[in-house]
Amino acid sequence: MKTQISKNYKKSYSIVAATETLGQQKYIKHQKMHKRYIFWSRIILFIGFLLLWQAAADFGWIDKFYFSSPTEIGKLFIHDIKDRSLLNHIGITLFESGVSFLLIILFSLLIATFFWFYPSLGKLFEPFLIVLNSLPKSALAPLIIVWLGTGLRTIILCGMSVGIFGCILNLYQSFSQTDPERLKLIETLGGTKMQAFTKVVFPGNVPTFISLSKVNIGLALVGVIIGEFLAGRRGLGYLIIYGSQVFKLDMVILSITILCVIAMLIYGVLNFIEQKNES
Repeated sequence: MKTQISKNYKKSYSIVAATETLGQQKYIKHQKMHKRYIFWSRIILFIGFLLLWQAAADFGWIDKFYFSSPTEIGKLFIHDIKDRSLLNHIGITLFESGVSFLLIILFSLLIATFFWFYPSLGKLFEPFLIVLNSLPKSALAPLIIVWLGTGLRTIILCGMSVGIFGCILNLYQSFSQTDPERLKLIETLGGTKMQAFTKVVFPGNVPTFISLSKVNIGLALVGVIIGEFLAGRRGLGYLIIYGSQVFKLDMVILSITILCVIAMLIYGVLNFIEQKNES
């Protein structure tokens, strides 16, 4: 009797497990199809936009002088790539943005950590950081130019000024909101404050750190472009200003398009890192 009950139980369990497996497979298949649908919908939408833009330029619905067209921008891109002038400008902007981003992350991490170790100083400086973060950063650029002159240092500092204050605030608040029970456990076991930071606070805030990095790489790029507008002699920001001054709007739109592609690629890389960290 017991053997029969055991067999029936195993049979029922295997049926439930098989049902769950089929349901899971169905769900995974649905999710994959949904992702493919979104991906190809984006591609079709983008191609449709390009075709509409080209048709509007060819049929005179828009003025080519002001709005250019995909084919004209493509020709300019190929021409500038061949003589390597565009690559030089792209490289300069990428270098300045990368340095600005790394300095934002480094200084923000150091200052937020310092404020976590000394909370009274954190509370003291918090309102000043909020004010500086709320200040339009384009207002600081002329001052930075007066202090440092034109050149690489000025542009990098402009890139840093856009994101550093917000990054410090967000990191410090994230560190301060770490689970107090875990910190108490470290303290109860005789751990030091440094051990609490390295074992609990920082590892627990890695997702926040990566999310802030995704935001700040874009802000660094924005700040660098502002700096190149005002103090640059090379870079995509300089090309945009130069192109608008001499009415080469093909150059302006090409530079903006390249900036969009750069931002998209950087976001994709950081998103991939975030997914790897979650898995």
